[in-house]
Amino acid sequence: MNKKTSRLRRARKSRARILKLDVPRLTVHRSGRHIYAQVIAAGGGNVLAAASTVQKDVIKGLDSTGNKAAAAAVGKAIAEKATAAGVDTVAFDRSGFKYHGRIKELADAAREGGLKF
Repeated sequence: MNKKTSRLRRARKSRARILKLDVPRLTVHRSGRHIYAQVIAAGGGNVLAAASTVQKDVIKGLDSTGNKAAAAAVGKAIAEKATAAGVDTVAFDRSGFKYHGRIKELADAAREGGLKF
């Protein structure tokens, strides 16, 4: 197995557990240059809120889009958009990525923004 296959396998296992909780999930994807976050409805069919470093209003005032500060800005933005959509409790889906670095910063910022998970 290569890195991507292993990550997707871990993601599939955690998503199976999240599915049983029947709550919206905050899913995160990171690349070398950007970080993306979405709040997906419990059934998995609808995206309730989305934020990423591709959006100009999120990266305003940031030096780079691939660092911890950018991840914190995305976490804050996704928390604001999710609460505006009426979501306050989510399950954190890290998509098989390690809970470390940018993923951890995004999660901490989302918690500070008012999301509970």
